[in-house]
Order: sequence, then structure tokens, then C-alpha cells
Amino acid sequence: MIPFGLLSPVTGEALHHDTPHSLREGKRGPRWPVVDGIPYLRVGRDDLVRDVLGHLDKGAPGHALELLLADQDDWWTGPPADPATLRELVREMKYVSLREACARLGWGRVGDYFVNRWSDPTYLAGLALLEAHWNKPACAFELACGIGHYLRELQARGVRVSGSDVVFAKLWVARHWVAGQRPQLVCFDAASPHWPINQAPVDLVMCHDAFYFLPEKARILDCLRKTAGEEGWLALSHVHNSARPGFSSGHAVSSAEIEELFPDGLVYDDDELTRALVEARAPVPAEPATLDHVEAFSVVCGPGMRPAPRPLVDGLTLPREGAPLRLNPLYRPDPAGGYAIAWPSERYRDEYAARATYPMHSEGPETLEATPDTIDRARIREFVDLPERW
Repeated sequence: MIPFGLLSPVTGEALHHDTPHSLREGKRGPRWPVVDGIPYLRVGRDDLVRDVLGHLDKGAPGHALELLLADQDDWWTGPPADPATLRELVREMKYVSLREACARLGWGRVGDYFVNRWSDPTYLAGLALLEAHWNKPACAFELACGIGHYLRELQARGVRVSGSDVVFAKLWVARHWVAGQRPQLVCFDAASPHWPINQAPVDLVMCHDAFYFLPEKARILDCLRKTAGEEGWLALSHVHNSARPGFSSGHAVSSAEIEELFPDGLVYDDDELTRALVEARAPVPAEPATLDHVEAFSVVCGPGMRPAPRPLVDGLTLPREGAPLRLNPLYRPDPAGGYAIAWPSERYRDEYAARATYPMHSEGPETLEATPDTIDRARIREFVDLPERW
């Protein structure tokens, strides 16, 4: 992991452990809870912080965890999670799959996206962006890391990783089902008065499929640049274009705003990155002014980035040789033979069907090993490298 020092998101002063389960500013300053090794530093949740600390101080970490698992971001429009179901999840977590965990957390369509993200076109665009400018970073930080899809891939290549998200439950799922115990994970809001990580420079700073959600983009981008320091680089994929209607909430940006925010950046059409992966070639950047028509932008910038994109023939976009692969779980047995895609929802189909890289029908089998003979089926995500407890 990257051992970031932690700061108060309210004052910016250094935090230290006053107990194994809490952080404090100074000797008498405010306290913040730490549950499952994940500090909860979200502002505007004073009552929740007080209640969680109360349970932790009484020796009831399970009750504290249940409260944090119910906390959502401000864009959430679904029903609240059922407390009894959360209690059951905490008790049985060692025996529960990733899919079941997302269902019990009450994530609905968000859960559909998370459990199938290993083959969605926007995720592949982010991997392609990273691989195209890969320079063997030793350490990486991801803002809005969700349940840790990218952290898992980078960690498997020997990169020390840290991640943050505004939703504690996503980090908890990353810890136990996707990325494991090694990454340093911190729950905080990017719009906090002060960033609670001390911004010690890291080689690579990422924000995938989330930058459009963030307010005060210029200020947050400045924090990301400081985290990358004078030698690192930034990779931001799938930033929604305000000129195109989309499926997600948030604060989309125009091509002119992209040009203003990233004067030093290389800008891509998100779909170009996915196509380049399938075609095993280098993606082609474009001038932002020519991308008014695209659904989303992807950008790399910073002094440490690889200045010219490389062909996408190995690395992050493909499983390591010998990795066990499973048939993309979007497939279901077809009565006519083989397997056919069964979309988890109409919304998922509407968003991804036109850009899917995998065929609508597969002959199987259900498992394969990643070899030179099977790598093309992995490249198009007919087969995927899933977490063990998927």
C-alpha cells in the first residue's frame, strides 16, 4: 500500500490514532472512526460519525459497520438498505459471493454494473488509456475507486495502490471481495474543505468513470495534480460530454471545458480507446474541439506520462498467461445450443449493447486458461478474469 498520512477534512491538520479504531486531531480535537482498517473521513455526517464511534468505543464493531454500510452518496435515488439484511451480510460475509454482497447492500442497478464491470466498454476504455501510456509506475492512487476493479489489475502487476471513495460500503467490498487487504483505502468526499490525504507524490493518479460527478472540478483537479507531484501523471477516463444525453447523473463537461482543464493533456474519444483494444493497436488522440459528438472523453496529462500512445498488445488490458478465465457471466445457456447474452436490465442493454466487444453468442466452454491460443477471446471479453469469490 501507499502509506498516506491522513489529515482532517475540516481543518487540514494531521490526524493520529488515539485508539485502534479512531483517529483524532491533536489531543482534544474531533475524532473519526476507522472500521475494517478504512478511515471514515466524510464531512457532513456528524450524527453518523458520533453513532459509529459510540459503537466502536463500546466494543461493538459489527453495529458500527452496519451503520456505515447503509451510508450512500448524494446522487443515490434508490431505497435505503434494509438493516436486517445488512446485519446478516456482516455476520455471513465470509460465505457470501460478490454478487450476493452487492444484492444485500441494496445497490440495484449499481450492483449490476459493478458485478459485470469486467467486460463493460467504459471499463475497457480506462484500461486501454492506462496501457497506452504505461510507464511502469511503482505506486498509484485512484479517486472514486468504487469496489476496486482498477486497483486489482494494477496490484496484480506489482503496483502499490491506494484508493478512495465517498461511499464506505464500496471500499468495504473492495477490501473483502476484489482488491484484498493490501491497498490503503480511505472514505472521503473529494469536495471536502481539505483533502484528507497528505498528497505525498505518487507515480500515477487515476479517476475513472467518476470525474463528471464531481463539483468544483478545477479545485479537485488541482488536488489530483498535487498528488501526482512534479513527476507523476494523471489518467481520467469516461468523462461525460455535456453535449450528449447520457444515462448517469452528474456534472458533465464540454469539449471546450476539457481543453481548458487539461491544456497539457492528450484527449481521446472514449470509444476510440475500446476500439483500439479490440483491434490491438495504439489509440489515436484528438483535438478536443473535434470531439463535440462523442459520449465521453478520456484524458492523460502530467510530466510523468508516456508522451505517445503505445499499441495495446499486452499489459493491463489482457489477463496474465496461465490465468484461469471464466465465460463472461452475461452469457446464459441458449436452448438452441451454446450460450447467449442475457442483459441484467434494459438500462444496461441500452447503455452497452451497441458498444459491446463480445459476441452475442458463444460456444463456450465455461472455463479456459489464458494462453496465446485463447487470448483473443479474452481480448474481446468473451472470457474474463474474475475475482475468486465473484
